[in-house]
Amino acid sequence: KQAEKAVHQKKEQSKTKCRKARRRHINLVAEFNHRQRKNIWLETHIWHAKRFHMVKKWGYCLGNSPTEKSYRACYRAMTKQCLLQDLSYYCCLELKGKENELLKQLARICSIDTGLTFQEASCLSGRFEGSLNLYRADHYPEGMLGPVTFIWKPRDGCEDRQLWIWVHPALKQDILKELKAIFQCSEPEEICISEPVTASVQEEKQVEVVMSLGNKRKKEDKEGEKAVPVKKIIGDGTRDPFQSYSWISQTTGIAISDRSMEILRYRLIGPLSHSILTETLKAASVQTV
Repeated sequence: KQAEKAVHQKKEQSKTKCRKARRRHINLVAEFNHRQRKNIWLETHIWHAKRFHMVKKWGYCLGNSPTEKSYRACYRAMTKQCLLQDLSYYCCLELKGKENELLKQLARICSIDTGLTFQEASCLSGRFEGSLNLYRADHYPEGMLGPVTFIWKPRDGCEDRQLWIWVHPALKQDILKELKAIFQCSEPEEICISEPVTASVQEEKQVEVVMSLGNKRKKEDKEGEKAVPVKKIIGDGTRDPFQSYSWISQTTGIAISDRSMEILRYRLIGPLSHSILTETLKAASVQTV
């Protein structure tokens, strides 16, 4: 009787792990979200996971080295065609406020002796991206924080400007702390943490669906696919989902926001990079109401 019972259980388990049930979109999303709770995946993670040895660094799961000998193909792409790299693990810090106030305080953490600064005319107009080294406020040439890249949003006739600073995840906390200090930014009084909580509840529901894949497809599953369109986890590898991601200064009016994993970043290398972007990106028609 025990042997027959064991055989019967094995048959039931085999039915629960059918490929069709496991490959449903809602089940895949729930499983992927559950697997990246500790280490966040990039948008191109699945493509890299099939072709690269993955490593866990800085709170992310990144491709380290290819599983095949593709060095010649990469070199050929860089010299004759185009090679794309996913740099979305770099953290983006967004600054909003009056241009004069931004430049006044940012001048304290950089120096013209090292090269370009945030006040460079070509970069300040928003046409080009700049790069520089940041230091602790009023401590140059000591207290170096690390290299960053930045880009200004083009002027729109308003005094308020928008600046994006891209930093390596290993340097993010130190640079963010220094920016909050020079701009005297504190956490806003109203911190919205309901969104991450809702997302976590939805994840738990989806995980329950994954654990109960043995049931046949029902109408509830179809409704669930439409009702739970969760595709990512709130937060990133350098920030806890329940921490605040926006700070504002009551004295200067400067606002700092952490836009990590909200803005994707890719690097194109090769002579055909510009032509590929031209063919891929199409300008949208501007409609005025």
